[in-house]
Amino acid sequence: MARKTKEEAERTRQQIIHAARQVFHECGVSRTSLEHIAKAAGVTRGAVYWHFANKAELFFAMQEQASTPLMARLDDLLLVEGSTDPLQGIEQALKEFFRTLDEHPEIRQTFETMASRCEYVDEFAPVQVEVNKPAMDFLDKVEIAYRRAQERGVLRAGLEPHAIALDTWAFACGLFHHLLAGCPEVDWRQQVPDMIAAHIALRR
Repeated sequence: MARKTKEEAERTRQQIIHAARQVFHECGVSRTSLEHIAKAAGVTRGAVYWHFANKAELFFAMQEQASTPLMARLDDLLLVEGSTDPLQGIEQALKEFFRTLDEHPEIRQTFETMASRCEYVDEFAPVQVEVNKPAMDFLDKVEIAYRRAQERGVLRAGLEPHAIALDTWAFACGLFHHLLAGCPEVDWRQQVPDMIAAHIALRR
């Protein structure tokens, strides 16, 4: 019975996170109340509070659910021990990120909410630090991969790993924000893998 209760509680928690993602995306975070989320989830307001102390905590749970598994996959591609071509790992990680956004609507919806449907003020001011943390961690790991590429002699001479890691990070952020803005150019979106390949080729 205890196990069943625990499983039911987890199902309810996931229901609430799913509903929050939908309502945050549709209405914007600042215009969404926990009552709205409870109604969308088909649970009581008390059930929401039982799982989450406030809206910021629920928002962070939504963000973590989308970003944690994704960043783990990117880490596996970026930081392959003993790789003879770390540049290939950077290229694969970037392609995997954008492929995931394209093929998984719920993850894309979460990133759209974080990027354009939330004002990071008042109770959400501390949340911004946590929301930005995966992106900053990614920057650090890209720099590590470029340093490994330099050590293995596959990075073009004269390039400094920290500087080109910032450049790759800015390149990825530009693609990310343009894609999430709902650019209508379907052909442009389909060219993202080739754009990433060209970006990395400039480093060889």
